[in-house]
Amino acid sequence: MTTIENEILRVQISPKGAELQAIQRKDNHLEYLWSGDAAFWGKKSPVLFPIVGGLKNNQYRFNGKTYELGRHGFARDKTFELTEQTPHSATFVLTDDADSLARYPFPFTLSIRYAVNDATLTVRYTVQNTGDQPMYFSIGAHPAFRVPLAEGTHYDDYALHFNAPENAALWPLSPEGQILDEPVAYFDNAQELPLTKSLFLKDALVFKHLASNAISLRSDTTPHGLELRFPGFPYMGIWAAPNADFVCIEPWCGIADHVSANGDITRKEGIIELAPEAIFQREWSAVFF
Repeated sequence: MTTIENEILRVQISPKGAELQAIQRKDNHLEYLWSGDAAFWGKKSPVLFPIVGGLKNNQYRFNGKTYELGRHGFARDKTFELTEQTPHSATFVLTDDADSLARYPFPFTLSIRYAVNDATLTVRYTVQNTGDQPMYFSIGAHPAFRVPLAEGTHYDDYALHFNAPENAALWPLSPEGQILDEPVAYFDNAQELPLTKSLFLKDALVFKHLASNAISLRSDTTPHGLELRFPGFPYMGIWAAPNADFVCIEPWCGIADHVSANGDITRKEGIIELAPEAIFQREWSAVFF
């Protein structure tokens, strides 16, 4: 386990999946990250790569060959190498191997840098195509935050606040986890989404191209919460496991297959094409209060 910290925050990361394991403020002694209780959902903050969401029939085609790849890809189950560490930051790196190339025929380097500054945690993803042909990928975050946060508060005391008025439609999911072809009306110039455990009974809430680039978890019953900032991420998932005490705020560069997808990864919605030796970067951050 790797720990980075400053006078305000202490953050722990596991080499498996380069996954966040704890986010604590030292002054209020609150833990902001979900516990990972396997009775509900055993992850805490998996990194989604080289796809986000599920493929139709868990398959895709490239250059005439069919490959199988499970939901959210394989990075979350791989062991990353810690390549750089200071008291305030740590960088983890994953490269292709025989196992990955059997499921995903693209050489790559994926670097994830975690850094703390005051009350902010910043997470930067860097993807490099180390092959000699274009690489096709998606990447996304899946952090789960504790709800309720503060003692004496309840799940439905909390809400998500968007930093811009929203009119985005909701893209429903099929039972197999694919995006249905028709959205449904959801927001009506709203900036608040009250949290209830019934909100996620039909799986995640999926949105495309929100007006907002930050979402806060807040409650009128406590001054404590967080703000997640995600400029440059075109898709957003909001999810919790049934009856679990957390909410995931998931900025994505990529999205699950539509039910009508034809399996061609080069034409998949949300896929990123990266030229040989080219580098792609995105970062998100969260402020804890």
